[in-house]
Amino acid sequence: MRKIVLAAAIATSALGLAACSEQTEDAAEATADSMAADAEAVAEEATAETAEAADEAAAAADEAAAEAEAAVEGETEAEAQAD
Repeated sequence: MRKIVLAAAIATSALGLAACSEQTEDAAEATADSMAADAEAVAEEATAETAEAADEAAAAADEAAAEAEAAVEGETEAEAQAD
């Protein structure tokens, strides 16, 4: 009788551990998915900010070039930009 009770207790413990392992695996998978989504969002934001900064730099370079041309050619910036 004792052996049967002991065997049942061991079997119950083993099933409990198996269930915990599955829950842990599911939680780890959910965490990994969340981390991947966060990384993707950060990368998209960084890409957008980099593109915006590049556009601003290009506009500033165009303006500086027009100013330089206007100074050299003796014309207004509007005339230099039209060239």
